[in-house]
Amino acid sequence: MSVSFARVEAILERFPPSPEHLIEALQGIQAEFNFIPPEALRAACQHVGVPESRGWAVATFYKAFRLEPKGEHDISVCMGTACHVRGAANLYQKFRRQLELENEEGTTRDLKFSLSKVRCLGCCSMAPVAKVDEEIHGDLNQRKAGSLVKVLEREVEP
Repeated sequence: MSVSFARVEAILERFPPSPEHLIEALQGIQAEFNFIPPEALRAACQHVGVPESRGWAVATFYKAFRLEPKGEHDISVCMGTACHVRGAANLYQKFRRQLELENEEGTTRDLKFSLSKVRCLGCCSMAPVAKVDEEIHGDLNQRKAGSLVKVLEREVEP
């Protein structure tokens, strides 16, 4: 993904050039690009006057920051106790296989889907559950997960 230097500069201009504004600057960048591109992180560090190593430390410490592009659809599978007991691990692996993800979590090459594990979605009575974008899907099994991905794939096709 190509990142426009002008867009990054426009974001950074909103923040005073001092170290205490690093997190805000990174949040602004992520809001614009849906992740923090490496070149934008470097520019933010230069803008607020912190070493690049500090910027990487902040961006990797907070789970809210993404260092890779986010897909059009974001799938989060609950791994809380109730979901775990009811097969969330198998459900998660089904999503991984269906999306052809090489790593444990991540984004598909075509940037259509992102997959991650979360600790608890607070829907224990519907376990196992997954959150797709902003919608909760409960009582899932591998078959339902496969069907859900197929429906979403049709939505994002050009």
